[in-house]
Amino acid sequence: MKVLTARDDAVLIECSSLDETIALFDALTALRIPGVGEMVPGARTLLVPFRPARVTAEEIEAAAAAADLSGVRTGEPRRLEIPTRYDGEDLAEVAELLGISADEVVRRHTSSTFTVGFVGFAPGFAYLTGDDPVLDVPRRSTPRTRIPAGSVALAGTYSGVYPRESPGGWQLIGTTEVPMWDLDRDPAAFMAPGDLVTFSVAAATERARSTLSAARANAPREAEPEHPRGNADRGSALEVVSPGLQTLFQDLGRDGYAGMGVSASGALDAPAHRQANRLVGNTAAAPTLEVAYGGLLLRARGPQVVAVTGAEVPLTVSGAVPRTAPFGAAFALDDGDELQLGSPAAGVRSYLAVRGGFDAPPVLESLATDLLAGLGPDALQAGDVLGVLAPHATLVAASPVADAQPRELPRAGGDTVELRIVLGPRDDWFSAEEIERFTSQDWHVTPQSNRVGVRLDGDALTRAKSGELPSEGCVSGAIQMPPNGQPVLFLADHPLTGGYPVLGAVITDDLPLAGQLPVGAAVRFRIVAPRTHTPRTQTPGELR
Repeated sequence: MKVLTARDDAVLIECSSLDETIALFDALTALRIPGVGEMVPGARTLLVPFRPARVTAEEIEAAAAAADLSGVRTGEPRRLEIPTRYDGEDLAEVAELLGISADEVVRRHTSSTFTVGFVGFAPGFAYLTGDDPVLDVPRRSTPRTRIPAGSVALAGTYSGVYPRESPGGWQLIGTTEVPMWDLDRDPAAFMAPGDLVTFSVAAATERARSTLSAARANAPREAEPEHPRGNADRGSALEVVSPGLQTLFQDLGRDGYAGMGVSASGALDAPAHRQANRLVGNTAAAPTLEVAYGGLLLRARGPQVVAVTGAEVPLTVSGAVPRTAPFGAAFALDDGDELQLGSPAAGVRSYLAVRGGFDAPPVLESLATDLLAGLGPDALQAGDVLGVLAPHATLVAASPVADAQPRELPRAGGDTVELRIVLGPRDDWFSAEEIERFTSQDWHVTPQSNRVGVRLDGDALTRAKSGELPSEGCVSGAIQMPPNGQPVLFLADHPLTGGYPVLGAVITDDLPLAGQLPVGAAVRFRIVAPRTHTPRTQTPGELR
């Protein structure tokens, strides 16, 4: 095994095969090492996040080296069948690449037994390894911007089914009506690691409908809320007059669902989220509204106490007593008052908390809105009524304490923002000269940036290695390098796994700043040592 730095609080353990990866995952899971977070298996790697205050990277490395990998998973694996129409756009091209007929591709695919190795990229997207070595095709040279949900696809030695419409570079050979991800089903993901899967062509449509009907019939259902935003019509609430450019529910994220391909998501500027809740007397876990670039207009239904933090915006209240409200402090709204958030001069995202917290139905135990996965409440719209819970008796004494060190947030066209990074795990895909070029230039935030990732533009880098990297786990802050040499800085809604090399990762302490980068901001990266964050050049793949 080889242990690589993935972030200042995460390592990537290289294994010799998928079987060894799964065995190591099972062994480390059984050890229950204090401070180790939710691990993410990849094709030949295991991503292990950890809390440095509880456990060190060296201790994790020692545990992995001593782990018994001879065991196998207990219990009989589930056997699943996916009825498929082999009508994919790339079927003829796949046949040509393999030097066989399209009918032979279908025959081999339906004769194979696939094992679910790991789930990543998107909720419900399972990487299936087959037993036919002939089915080995490269990804498309140019990824599609839109692949329909239910597309059955090949890439390398893997098969997979796209759970929802998304971009992708896999070769499309068919479609299925069996949903890979369905929150009305328990579990929501159709496939899980260790399952045995076969594809079939017989009566594809009817059998898919039968599978779906049976799954839904056996799934427990929760009562539907009376209102899409909670039971707000008859009580304390905030009404959305205008949502601004984008306003989302966020909290501290949803942990425990990586096995289904679901990332944690959550507020991009977690310190600002916590501060807003603290100011109104809520717990840190209470949901807030994440407001991008301002513009939100709310009307109070009943008296409310709110606070706004993060990217500083002007706050005006219109009502019986028009006034300016303080930013970064709790203030009261009377029934009928309207609160307007202006545009931030610096940063992107402001956070609005209301005393008592918002009353809305969670999705997978969280109100975080994950844009890539399509999980969580929809973005707010004009006319939405957001229910407000009564404050808990022990939480009504709000804290007036602000952050000890106010942050200077980045501005479009302003001074260059410095983000600290650690190198790895795939910095060895780039020469020392290219890494020097990466850290010595300013990169500019493009309009294609969002909660999934910040797309940067600059003097493109050239890889020292060619070929494709097997999919492996990625962290928030990971800096992926696509073939065009323009980096993508992953944020909270990033895919759990990716196939482009990650040159380095923004350290945990700087992630909130990365989440506040506006379009047009200039960014420069500085390499630090994983543990001390002191300036120092790492050697490729070094773990300290």
